[in-house]
This record gives sequence, structure tokens and C-alpha cells, in this order.
Amino acid sequence: MRSGFVAVAGRPNVGKSTLVNALCGGKVAIVSDKPQTTRRRIFGIANGPDFDGGDWQLVLADLPGFQKPLDELTERMQHTVDAAFEEIDAVLFVLSARERIGAGDRFIASRVYGLGVPVVIALNKVDRLKAGHIATQMNGAARLGNFHALHPVSAKTGDGVGELRDELVALLPEGPLYFPQEQRNDLSVELQIAELVREKALWLTRDEVPHALSVEVEEIEEKVVRAAILVETESQKQILVGKGGAMVKEIGVRARPEVEALLGHPVFLELRVKVRPKWRRDAATLERLGL
Repeated sequence: MRSGFVAVAGRPNVGKSTLVNALCGGKVAIVSDKPQTTRRRIFGIANGPDFDGGDWQLVLADLPGFQKPLDELTERMQHTVDAAFEEIDAVLFVLSARERIGAGDRFIASRVYGLGVPVVIALNKVDRLKAGHIATQMNGAARLGNFHALHPVSAKTGDGVGELRDELVALLPEGPLYFPQEQRNDLSVELQIAELVREKALWLTRDEVPHALSVEVEEIEEKVVRAAILVETESQKQILVGKGGAMVKEIGVRARPEVEALLGHPVFLELRVKVRPKWRRDAATLERLGL
């Protein structure tokens, strides 16, 4: 069978996680409209037969976006990106068709084109764009380096995703089955639940909260899941709790159906908001959170 690892690289907020989810045929990583939503390396796993009838397993390493480390958390995130490039078979370099190709994209290109593996460019977010604009962006993307293939896609609508998946699978070498075929990612149940809760909180909160927000699952019982939403200041806690507890309740309402789908049965999702000052700079807290 064909199997292997493809690192997904790109600036923050170009749609890497949404594209990984589309390529894997279901939710692997959380998404939001906030930059730097992805904090850890997550393996998204796709399986299938190829056109010759042989099996394949494509393991996509969804990574945090390249960034300048500002604290212990972002330093660990950047180390995760660097480490992910050590043993891979190809790179999926994601660009946004809606944004001008700039210095950030050129910096990432300088990294990925020097790895000695094929680079496949995905020009994402082409839905609702005019053909002329897409062509201009494709020309700009092509000038970034010696790419193996370039695919205009929309992770949101699915346009071009199948062709992109076929391209990546064709680059895989002969190899073993790295993960059970029913597995879609490599996160523990606790981390998957924590990420689902964090995703809903990110969608509901304002700009001053997201980067200071994390979630820790404290207990999973048959009928109850207890989790803590961590923030760094009392003012952030007030935002997360909301008037009369409305905000934290809404986070729970939105997260519970996906938590139940993950666990396979109904649960009561109990959320509490806790202040943990400077948790992003505390190595022990980051270790406990799996970051």
C-alpha cells in the first residue's frame, strides 16, 4: 500500500485546518476566524483505494502557522512547526487566493523549497472569485519556487479538493498502515473535547480574549464531562462567563452536540471559567495542556 506524511504549511488564517478537514472527509482540527487557532501538530488521517485498487493512507500534519515566538506557548508552537519537517514525504503549501502573496508567504517558501521533497501548492479560498483574479494569484504562487503541482481549491465548498488529494496520494511511497483505518486524527479523546470547546469559545469571543484562552478537560464520566476554560485575567473571565452566565452556557450549548457525537452517547457538559495568570508562559501548565 501507499502511505506517508505530508506537512501542511502556510501563514496563519489561510485555511489550512479547513483544508485538512476537507481532505480527510470530516472534522480533524478546529477552525475559527481568529489567527493562530491551531496550537499543536495534529495528524489528519485519510484512507482509501487508488485508481488501481490499492489501499493508501495519507497522514496530513496540520501545523500552527509560522510566527515569531512571543512567549513560551508560541515558542513551543514554532518548535512544533520546525520538528514536523524532519521526516515527511511532501509539503502541502497553502496560500490564500483572497490575499496578496507577501513577505510571509515568501519566508515560508524559502523554508519548504529547501527541504528536498515535492511541494504541492494549494491556492485556497477561490470560491466566488473571478477567473482572472485566480489566474493572477496562480502566477504569483508559481513564482515562489520550483513546485511539483499547483491546485486552485476551495476547502469551504470542496471544489478541487478531490484532485488535490489524488495529487498528494500519488506522491506517497510504499509503506505500512501507520494508524487504524477508522481513526481520523491522533488526538486523545480529552484533547479532542478540549479543542471542540475552545473552537466554540473562539467563535463567540472578541479579539482581546482568544490568544489567552485554553481548555482543560478535568473529568469524563458516563453521563458528565467537566472542563475548565482557562483565561489569564479577571476581565477575560467576565467576558467568558457573560451576563448571568449566558456566554459560558452558549459555549456549552454549541459544543455539546459535537462532544456527544465524539463519545457516542448523550452527556451533560459542565464548563467552568478559571483564571490562570500568565499560563502561556508557564511550562508546567503547557505540559498539562499537551502543548
